[in-house]
Amino acid sequence: MSTHNYHLESECRELAERARRAARELIRVPKENIDRWLVRSAEMLVIRSSEIISSNEMDVEAAAANGLSSAMVDRLTLNSKRIAGMARGVRQIAELTNPIGAVINQQTRPNGLELTKVRVPLGVIFFIYESRPNVTVDAAALCVKSCNAVILRGGKEAKQSNRLLIEILRDTAVEVGLPIDAIQRVETTDRAAIDSLLTMHEQIDLAIPRGGAELIRRVVEKATMPVLKHFDGNCHVYVESSANLEQALAIIVNAKCQRMGVCNACESLLIDAAIADSFLPQVADALLPYSIELRGDHAVCRILGKRAVPATEQDWRTEFLGPILSVRVVAGIDEAIEHINHYGSRHTDAIITSRPELANQFALEVDTAAVMVNASTRFHDGYEFGLGAEIGISTDKFHARGPCGLEELTTYKYVVRGSGQVRTG
Repeated sequence: MSTHNYHLESECRELAERARRAARELIRVPKENIDRWLVRSAEMLVIRSSEIISSNEMDVEAAAANGLSSAMVDRLTLNSKRIAGMARGVRQIAELTNPIGAVINQQTRPNGLELTKVRVPLGVIFFIYESRPNVTVDAAALCVKSCNAVILRGGKEAKQSNRLLIEILRDTAVEVGLPIDAIQRVETTDRAAIDSLLTMHEQIDLAIPRGGAELIRRVVEKATMPVLKHFDGNCHVYVESSANLEQALAIIVNAKCQRMGVCNACESLLIDAAIADSFLPQVADALLPYSIELRGDHAVCRILGKRAVPATEQDWRTEFLGPILSVRVVAGIDEAIEHINHYGSRHTDAIITSRPELANQFALEVDTAAVMVNASTRFHDGYEFGLGAEIGISTDKFHARGPCGLEELTTYKYVVRGSGQVRTG
Protein backbone atom coordinates (compact mmCIF):
# COMPACT_ATOMS: atom_id res chain seq x y z
CA MET A 1 0.00 0.00 0.00
CA SER A 2 1.37 3.44 -0.96
CA THR A 3 1.94 6.08 1.72
CA HIS A 4 -0.88 8.17 0.21
CA ASN A 5 -3.35 5.29 0.32
CA TYR A 6 -2.30 4.38 3.87
CA HIS A 7 -2.93 7.92 5.11
CA LEU A 8 -6.21 8.15 3.20
CA GLU A 9 -7.49 4.89 4.68
CA SER A 10 -6.43 5.98 8.17
CA GLU A 11 -8.26 9.29 7.79
CA CYS A 12 -11.40 7.53 6.54
CA ARG A 13 -11.32 5.02 9.39
CA GLU A 14 -10.97 7.78 11.96
CA LEU A 15 -13.88 9.63 10.32
CA ALA A 16 -16.03 6.50 10.52
CA GLU A 17 -15.00 5.80 14.14
CA ARG A 18 -15.94 9.35 15.14
CA ALA A 19 -19.32 8.88 13.48
CA ARG A 20 -19.85 5.60 15.35
CA ARG A 21 -19.08 7.27 18.69
CA ALA A 22 -21.38 10.19 17.83
CA ALA A 23 -24.22 7.81 16.95
CA ARG A 24 -23.94 6.21 20.39
CA GLU A 25 -24.02 9.63 22.03
CA LEU A 26 -26.90 10.84 19.88
CA ILE A 27 -29.27 8.13 21.08
CA ARG A 28 -28.99 9.64 24.60
CA VAL A 29 -29.64 13.23 23.51
CA PRO A 30 -33.10 14.52 24.54
CA LYS A 31 -35.36 14.68 21.50
CA GLU A 32 -36.21 18.32 22.23
CA ASN A 33 -32.52 19.21 21.81
CA ILE A 34 -32.55 17.68 18.34
CA ASP A 35 -35.62 19.74 17.45
CA ARG A 36 -33.92 22.86 18.84
CA TRP A 37 -30.98 22.10 16.54
CA LEU A 38 -33.28 21.81 13.55
CA VAL A 39 -35.07 25.09 14.31
CA ARG A 40 -31.79 26.91 14.96
CA SER A 41 -30.24 25.48 11.78
CA ALA A 42 -33.23 26.71 9.75
CA GLU A 43 -32.76 30.19 11.26
CA MET A 44 -29.04 30.21 10.46
CA LEU A 45 -29.59 29.11 6.87
CA VAL A 46 -31.72 32.20 6.30
CA ILE A 47 -29.45 34.51 8.33
CA ARG A 48 -26.37 33.39 6.39
CA SER A 49 -28.12 33.09 3.00
CA SER A 50 -25.92 35.76 1.38
CA GLU A 51 -22.80 33.78 2.36
CA ILE A 52 -24.36 30.58 1.06
CA ILE A 53 -25.23 32.22 -2.26
CA SER A 54 -21.69 33.62 -2.60
CA SER A 55 -20.18 30.18 -2.01
CA ASN A 56 -22.67 28.64 -4.40
CA GLU A 57 -21.83 31.18 -7.11
CA MET A 58 -18.24 29.92 -7.09
CA ASP A 59 -19.49 26.39 -7.64
CA VAL A 60 -21.88 27.45 -10.41
CA GLU A 61 -19.18 29.44 -12.24
CA ALA A 62 -16.78 26.50 -12.08
CA ALA A 63 -19.49 24.09 -13.24
CA ALA A 64 -20.38 26.25 -16.24
CA ALA A 65 -16.69 26.57 -17.14
CA ASN A 66 -16.34 22.78 -16.95
CA GLY A 67 -19.21 22.28 -19.40
CA LEU A 68 -21.90 21.00 -17.02
CA SER A 69 -25.31 20.84 -18.74
CA SER A 70 -27.89 23.54 -18.08
CA ALA A 71 -30.07 20.99 -16.26
CA MET A 72 -27.19 20.03 -13.97
CA VAL A 73 -26.29 23.66 -13.33
CA ASP A 74 -29.92 24.28 -12.38
CA ARG A 75 -29.73 21.45 -9.84
CA LEU A 76 -26.56 22.96 -8.42
CA THR A 77 -27.84 26.52 -8.12
CA LEU A 78 -28.99 28.04 -4.84
CA ASN A 79 -30.87 31.32 -4.51
CA SER A 80 -32.86 33.03 -1.77
CA LYS A 81 -36.03 31.15 -2.69
CA ARG A 82 -34.35 27.74 -2.63
CA ILE A 83 -32.56 28.50 0.64
CA ALA A 84 -35.89 29.56 2.17
CA GLY A 85 -37.31 26.26 0.92
CA MET A 86 -34.45 24.36 2.56
CA ALA A 87 -35.12 26.14 5.85
CA ARG A 88 -38.85 25.45 5.54
CA GLY A 89 -38.14 21.75 5.04
CA VAL A 90 -35.90 21.65 8.12
CA ARG A 91 -38.61 23.30 10.22
CA GLN A 92 -41.13 20.78 8.94
CA ILE A 93 -38.83 17.94 10.01
CA ALA A 94 -38.59 19.53 13.47
CA GLU A 95 -42.38 19.42 13.73
CA LEU A 96 -42.59 15.73 12.86
CA THR A 97 -42.81 13.10 15.57
CA ASN A 98 -39.44 11.51 16.27
CA PRO A 99 -39.86 7.82 15.38
CA ILE A 100 -37.20 6.53 17.79
CA GLY A 101 -38.73 4.51 20.60
CA ALA A 102 -42.12 4.29 18.92
CA VAL A 103 -43.90 1.01 19.60
CA ILE A 104 -44.66 -0.85 16.39
CA ASN A 105 -46.57 -3.62 18.16
CA GLN A 106 -46.59 -5.49 21.44
CA GLN A 107 -48.01 -8.65 22.94
CA THR A 108 -47.99 -10.71 26.11
CA ARG A 109 -47.14 -14.38 25.66
CA PRO A 110 -48.97 -17.16 27.55
CA ASN A 111 -45.94 -17.52 29.84
CA GLY A 112 -46.18 -13.86 30.84
CA LEU A 113 -43.31 -12.52 28.69
CA GLU A 114 -44.08 -9.04 27.37
CA LEU A 115 -42.76 -8.51 23.81
CA THR A 116 -42.46 -5.00 22.41
CA LYS A 117 -41.23 -4.17 18.91
CA VAL A 118 -39.75 -0.65 18.91
CA ARG A 119 -38.11 1.65 16.40
CA VAL A 120 -34.37 2.29 16.79
CA PRO A 121 -31.78 4.17 14.70
CA LEU A 122 -29.78 2.45 11.99
CA GLY A 123 -26.58 3.95 13.44
CA VAL A 124 -24.16 5.48 10.93
CA ILE A 125 -25.21 6.41 7.40
CA PHE A 126 -22.73 7.12 4.60
CA PHE A 127 -24.46 9.37 2.08
CA ILE A 128 -22.84 9.90 -1.33
CA TYR A 129 -24.51 12.37 -3.65
CA GLU A 130 -24.00 14.70 -6.61
CA SER A 131 -24.77 18.27 -7.62
CA ARG A 132 -27.63 19.40 -5.39
CA PRO A 133 -26.34 21.17 -2.25
CA ASN A 134 -29.83 21.43 -0.77
CA VAL A 135 -29.62 17.65 -0.37
CA THR A 136 -26.83 18.23 2.17
CA VAL A 137 -29.24 19.91 4.55
CA ASP A 138 -32.10 17.47 3.93
CA ALA A 139 -29.87 14.46 4.58
CA ALA A 140 -28.29 15.83 7.75
CA ALA A 141 -31.65 16.92 9.16
CA LEU A 142 -33.32 13.56 8.52
CA CYS A 143 -30.40 11.49 9.79
CA VAL A 144 -29.93 13.40 13.03
CA LYS A 145 -33.68 13.66 13.70
CA SER A 146 -33.81 9.86 13.51
CA CYS A 147 -30.75 9.70 15.81
CA ASN A 148 -28.32 8.53 13.11
CA ALA A 149 -24.86 9.97 12.55
CA VAL A 150 -24.17 10.87 8.93
CA ILE A 151 -21.04 11.03 6.81
CA LEU A 152 -21.66 13.28 3.81
CA ARG A 153 -19.75 12.99 0.55
CA GLY A 154 -21.08 15.56 -1.92
CA GLY A 155 -19.91 15.98 -5.48
CA LYS A 156 -16.87 18.12 -6.18
CA GLU A 157 -19.05 20.46 -8.26
CA ALA A 158 -20.77 21.62 -5.02
CA LYS A 159 -17.66 21.70 -2.86
CA GLN A 160 -17.86 25.32 -1.68
CA SER A 161 -21.61 25.23 -1.06
CA ASN A 162 -21.44 21.98 0.91
CA ARG A 163 -18.48 23.11 2.98
CA LEU A 164 -20.38 26.15 4.27
CA LEU A 165 -23.70 24.35 4.75
CA ILE A 166 -22.06 21.63 6.85
CA GLU A 167 -20.14 24.23 8.82
CA ILE A 168 -23.46 25.91 9.71
CA LEU A 169 -25.04 22.60 10.74
CA ARG A 170 -22.05 21.60 12.90
CA ASP A 171 -21.87 25.02 14.57
CA THR A 172 -25.53 24.85 15.55
CA ALA A 173 -25.06 21.25 16.78
CA VAL A 174 -22.44 22.45 19.28
CA GLU A 175 -24.67 25.36 20.24
CA VAL A 176 -27.53 23.09 21.39
CA GLY A 177 -25.47 20.24 22.84
CA LEU A 178 -25.42 17.66 20.05
CA PRO A 179 -22.26 15.66 19.29
CA ILE A 180 -20.52 17.60 16.53
CA ASP A 181 -19.40 14.43 14.76
CA ALA A 182 -23.00 13.41 14.15
CA ILE A 183 -22.58 15.49 10.96
CA GLN A 184 -19.29 15.04 9.08
CA ARG A 185 -18.03 15.72 5.59
CA VAL A 186 -15.53 13.74 3.55
CA GLU A 187 -13.23 16.63 2.74
CA THR A 188 -11.06 15.04 0.09
CA THR A 189 -12.31 14.86 -3.50
CA ASP A 190 -10.23 11.71 -4.03
CA ARG A 191 -12.70 9.03 -5.13
CA ALA A 192 -10.58 6.42 -3.35
CA ALA A 193 -12.03 7.76 -0.09
CA ILE A 194 -15.46 6.48 -1.12
CA ASP A 195 -14.05 3.03 -1.85
CA SER A 196 -12.28 3.00 1.51
CA LEU A 197 -15.36 3.99 3.50
CA LEU A 198 -17.48 1.44 1.67
CA THR A 199 -15.33 -1.35 3.17
CA MET A 200 -16.02 -0.19 6.75
CA HIS A 201 -19.15 -2.18 7.52
CA GLU A 202 -18.20 -2.45 11.19
CA GLN A 203 -18.53 1.33 11.57
CA ILE A 204 -21.08 2.19 8.86
CA ASP A 205 -24.53 0.61 8.83
CA LEU A 206 -25.99 1.85 5.54
CA ALA A 207 -24.73 3.50 2.34
CA ILE A 208 -27.06 5.70 0.32
CA PRO A 209 -25.86 6.85 -3.11
CA ARG A 210 -27.88 9.58 -4.82
CA GLY A 211 -26.87 10.64 -8.29
CA GLY A 212 -26.18 9.18 -11.70
CA ALA A 213 -26.41 5.50 -12.54
CA GLU A 214 -22.62 5.21 -12.78
CA LEU A 215 -22.15 6.43 -9.22
CA ILE A 216 -24.85 4.14 -7.87
CA ARG A 217 -23.51 1.04 -9.66
CA ARG A 218 -20.03 1.78 -8.33
CA VAL A 219 -21.32 2.03 -4.77
CA VAL A 220 -23.34 -1.18 -5.11
CA GLU A 221 -20.27 -3.03 -6.42
CA LYS A 222 -17.92 -1.76 -3.68
CA ALA A 223 -20.14 -1.60 -0.60
CA THR A 224 -19.74 -4.16 2.19
CA MET A 225 -22.81 -2.80 4.00
CA PRO A 226 -26.43 -2.58 2.76
CA VAL A 227 -27.16 0.02 0.06
CA LEU A 228 -30.39 1.99 -0.38
CA LYS A 229 -30.72 3.39 -3.92
CA HIS A 230 -32.44 3.94 -7.21
CA PHE A 231 -30.59 3.72 -10.52
CA ASP A 232 -32.82 5.71 -12.87
CA GLY A 233 -35.99 7.77 -12.92
CA ASN A 234 -37.54 6.59 -16.18
CA CYS A 235 -41.03 7.81 -15.26
CA HIS A 236 -44.13 7.27 -17.41
CA VAL A 237 -47.44 9.02 -17.97
CA TYR A 238 -50.18 6.92 -19.57
CA VAL A 239 -53.19 8.77 -20.99
CA GLU A 240 -56.12 6.35 -21.11
CA SER A 241 -58.92 6.93 -23.64
CA SER A 242 -61.46 8.18 -21.08
CA ALA A 243 -59.10 10.81 -19.66
CA ASN A 244 -60.02 14.46 -19.30
CA LEU A 245 -57.70 15.66 -22.06
CA GLU A 246 -57.37 19.21 -20.79
CA GLN A 247 -56.29 17.81 -17.44
CA ALA A 248 -53.98 15.35 -19.19
CA LEU A 249 -52.20 18.13 -21.11
CA ALA A 250 -51.58 20.10 -17.93
CA ILE A 251 -50.18 17.02 -16.19
CA ILE A 252 -47.91 16.10 -19.13
CA VAL A 253 -46.46 19.60 -19.36
CA ASN A 254 -45.90 19.79 -15.60
CA ALA A 255 -44.45 16.29 -15.33
CA LYS A 256 -42.00 16.83 -18.17
CA CYS A 257 -41.21 20.52 -18.16
CA GLN A 258 -41.40 21.98 -14.66
CA ARG A 259 -37.89 20.71 -13.87
CA MET A 260 -36.38 18.40 -16.47
CA GLY A 261 -33.23 17.45 -14.58
CA VAL A 262 -34.88 15.66 -11.65
CA CYS A 263 -35.61 11.98 -11.11
CA ASN A 264 -39.40 12.33 -10.95
CA ALA A 265 -39.75 14.13 -14.29
CA CYS A 266 -41.70 12.29 -16.98
CA GLU A 267 -39.44 10.67 -19.57
CA SER A 268 -41.94 8.52 -21.48
CA LEU A 269 -45.50 9.20 -22.61
CA LEU A 270 -48.01 6.49 -23.56
CA ILE A 271 -51.20 7.46 -25.43
CA ASP A 272 -54.22 5.23 -25.93
CA ALA A 273 -54.72 4.43 -29.63
CA ALA A 274 -58.39 5.47 -29.46
CA ILE A 275 -57.43 9.12 -28.86
CA ALA A 276 -53.97 9.30 -30.42
CA ASP A 277 -54.91 10.92 -33.77
CA SER A 278 -56.65 13.87 -32.14
CA PHE A 279 -54.68 14.15 -28.89
CA LEU A 280 -51.05 13.77 -30.01
CA PRO A 281 -51.04 17.03 -32.03
CA GLN A 282 -52.35 18.81 -28.92
CA VAL A 283 -49.49 17.32 -26.90
CA ALA A 284 -46.95 18.48 -29.49
CA ASP A 285 -48.44 21.99 -29.42
CA ALA A 286 -48.36 22.12 -25.61
CA LEU A 287 -44.71 21.04 -25.50
CA LEU A 288 -43.56 23.30 -28.33
CA PRO A 289 -42.68 26.30 -26.08
CA TYR A 290 -40.31 24.04 -24.15
CA SER A 291 -38.43 22.79 -27.25
CA ILE A 292 -39.07 19.14 -26.37
CA GLU A 293 -37.80 16.61 -28.92
CA LEU A 294 -40.41 13.86 -29.37
CA ARG A 295 -39.06 10.40 -30.14
CA GLY A 296 -41.94 8.21 -31.18
CA ASP A 297 -42.92 4.82 -32.46
CA HIS A 298 -44.30 4.29 -35.97
CA ALA A 299 -47.81 5.46 -35.04
CA VAL A 300 -46.52 8.65 -33.38
CA CYS A 301 -44.34 9.51 -36.36
CA ARG A 302 -47.27 8.88 -38.72
CA ILE A 303 -49.54 11.22 -36.78
CA LEU A 304 -46.99 13.97 -36.08
CA GLY A 305 -44.88 13.74 -39.22
CA LYS A 306 -41.77 15.93 -38.95
CA ARG A 307 -42.72 16.97 -35.42
CA ALA A 308 -41.36 13.64 -34.14
CA VAL A 309 -38.33 11.46 -34.86
CA PRO A 310 -38.24 7.64 -34.72
CA ALA A 311 -37.45 6.24 -31.29
CA THR A 312 -34.76 3.60 -30.78
CA GLU A 313 -35.09 0.63 -28.46
CA GLN A 314 -32.78 2.39 -26.01
CA ASP A 315 -35.00 5.50 -25.94
CA TRP A 316 -37.74 3.55 -24.15
CA ARG A 317 -35.28 2.79 -21.32
CA THR A 318 -33.59 6.17 -21.03
CA GLU A 319 -33.79 8.79 -18.28
CA PHE A 320 -33.13 11.83 -20.46
CA LEU A 321 -33.00 14.52 -17.73
CA GLY A 322 -33.52 17.08 -20.47
CA PRO A 323 -35.76 18.20 -23.37
CA ILE A 324 -36.42 14.76 -24.88
CA LEU A 325 -39.56 12.64 -24.47
CA SER A 326 -40.20 9.14 -25.78
CA VAL A 327 -43.79 8.66 -26.96
CA ARG A 328 -45.67 5.50 -27.84
CA VAL A 329 -49.24 4.68 -28.89
CA VAL A 330 -50.65 1.67 -27.01
CA ALA A 331 -53.73 -0.47 -27.65
CA GLY A 332 -55.03 -0.11 -24.10
CA ILE A 333 -54.18 -0.42 -20.44
CA ASP A 334 -52.75 -3.95 -20.63
CA GLU A 335 -50.22 -2.88 -23.27
CA ALA A 336 -49.39 0.25 -21.26
CA ILE A 337 -48.73 -1.77 -18.12
CA GLU A 338 -46.63 -4.29 -20.06
CA HIS A 339 -44.54 -1.47 -21.57
CA ILE A 340 -43.95 0.22 -18.20
CA ASN A 341 -43.04 -3.01 -16.41
CA HIS A 342 -40.64 -3.93 -19.22
CA TYR A 343 -38.89 -0.57 -19.74
CA GLY A 344 -39.54 1.37 -16.56
CA SER A 345 -37.21 1.92 -13.62
CA ARG A 346 -39.80 1.32 -10.86
CA HIS A 347 -39.66 4.94 -9.77
CA THR A 348 -42.90 6.83 -10.60
CA ASP A 349 -45.63 6.06 -13.11
CA ALA A 350 -48.92 7.87 -13.70
CA ILE A 351 -52.27 7.11 -15.31
CA ILE A 352 -54.73 9.76 -16.50
CA THR A 353 -58.22 8.26 -16.60
CA SER A 354 -61.82 8.85 -15.56
CA ARG A 355 -62.45 5.14 -14.96
CA PRO A 356 -61.77 4.10 -11.34
CA GLU A 357 -61.55 0.40 -12.20
CA LEU A 358 -58.70 1.08 -14.66
CA ALA A 359 -56.96 3.33 -12.16
CA ASN A 360 -57.16 0.47 -9.64
CA GLN A 361 -55.82 -2.04 -12.17
CA PHE A 362 -52.90 0.26 -13.02
CA ALA A 363 -52.13 0.85 -9.33
CA LEU A 364 -52.17 -2.88 -8.61
CA GLU A 365 -50.23 -4.16 -11.62
CA VAL A 366 -47.56 -1.54 -12.35
CA ASP A 367 -44.36 -2.48 -10.51
CA THR A 368 -43.25 0.91 -9.23
CA ALA A 369 -42.45 2.78 -6.02
CA ALA A 370 -45.24 5.32 -6.58
CA VAL A 371 -48.37 5.30 -8.74
CA MET A 372 -49.97 8.64 -9.57
CA VAL A 373 -53.64 8.70 -10.58
CA ASN A 374 -54.62 11.91 -12.38
CA ALA A 375 -51.62 13.74 -10.92
CA SER A 376 -48.13 14.73 -12.03
CA THR A 377 -45.15 12.45 -11.42
CA ARG A 378 -43.46 15.51 -9.89
CA PHE A 379 -45.37 14.92 -6.65
CA HIS A 380 -43.24 11.86 -5.83
CA ASP A 381 -41.13 13.75 -3.34
CA GLY A 382 -40.57 13.62 0.40
CA TYR A 383 -41.61 17.22 0.97
CA GLU A 384 -44.78 16.80 -1.10
CA PHE A 385 -45.58 13.57 0.77
CA GLY A 386 -45.40 15.40 4.08
CA LEU A 387 -42.11 13.83 5.18
CA GLY A 388 -40.42 17.23 5.60
CA ALA A 389 -37.74 16.15 3.15
CA GLU A 390 -36.20 12.94 1.89
CA ILE A 391 -32.74 11.47 1.80
CA GLY A 392 -33.60 9.86 -1.53
CA ILE A 393 -36.22 7.86 -3.39
CA SER A 394 -35.72 4.13 -3.22
CA THR A 395 -36.78 1.77 -5.98
CA ASP A 396 -35.68 -1.22 -3.91
CA LYS A 397 -38.31 -3.57 -2.53
CA PHE A 398 -36.67 -4.34 0.80
CA HIS A 399 -36.43 -2.12 3.87
CA ALA A 400 -37.67 1.04 2.17
CA ARG A 401 -39.43 2.02 -1.06
CA GLY A 402 -40.30 5.48 -2.36
CA PRO A 403 -39.28 8.67 -0.51
CA CYS A 404 -36.99 7.85 2.40
CA GLY A 405 -37.91 10.01 5.36
CA LEU A 406 -37.55 9.51 9.10
CA GLU A 407 -39.15 6.08 9.46
CA GLU A 408 -37.15 4.71 6.53
CA LEU A 409 -33.94 5.65 8.41
CA THR A 410 -34.85 3.40 11.32
CA THR A 411 -34.92 -0.30 12.01
CA TYR A 412 -36.44 -2.10 14.97
CA LYS A 413 -35.60 -4.30 17.89
CA TYR A 414 -37.59 -6.55 20.19
CA VAL A 415 -37.57 -5.72 23.88
CA VAL A 416 -38.67 -8.69 25.99
CA ARG A 417 -39.62 -8.15 29.64
CA GLY A 418 -40.05 -11.03 31.99
CA SER A 419 -40.36 -11.87 35.66
CA GLY A 420 -37.87 -14.70 35.93
CA GLN A 421 -39.17 -16.99 33.15
CA VAL A 422 -36.81 -19.71 31.87
CA ARG A 423 -37.32 -21.87 28.80
CA THR A 424 -37.97 -25.54 29.45
CA GLY A 425 -38.87 -26.83 25.97
